[in-house]
Amino acid sequence: MARKLEPPPPGFDDNPEWTEENFARAKPFSEVFPEQYASWKKNKGGRPPVEQPKVHIGFRLAADVVKGVRATGPGYNARVEKVLREALAKGRF
Repeated sequence: MARKLEPPPPGFDDNPEWTEENFARAKPFSEVFPEQYASWKKNKGGRPPVEQPKVHIGFRLAADVVKGVRATGPGYNARVEKVLREALAKGRF
């Protein structure tokens, strides 16, 4: 069973207006918590960098070709890349 919370005392403000004295005492997060700041700066998230990132190119194809490739289902980009690699290896370009 959930416990009922007590109401705050009269005059309580959990977000008071800052005074000039508060601003004068304030320190940057990096000074107050240097280890945590360093770990946050080091870990930027996202995917790790790759040795040879893929390159975006744009070219036009016939609508029926695009429709046929997309009809093969999810992952068609990888399949098209595989076909192109095989054609390059066989010297068909």
